[in-house]
Amino acid sequence: MKKTFRIENLCCANCARKIEEGIKKIPGVIDAKIVFMTMKLNLEVEDGMLESVLIEAKKIAKKVEPDCEIPA
Repeated sequence: MKKTFRIENLCCANCARKIEEGIKKIPGVIDAKIVFMTMKLNLEVEDGMLESVLIEAKKIAKKVEPDCEIPA
């Protein structure tokens, strides 16, 4: 399943890279790409895993950039 999410309050491309790398390590993630210029997260996950992956992705984003939000 592929889905795109908005990212809010992401301060720099370096933070985006760190968040992207962290999300790619979450079980169930096939691919993840953050485009800093558009503030979008393109996420591809195994079927039935979207909700649990999104919860973990939000935790990773908060750990790297405390003000960062991934509204769902």
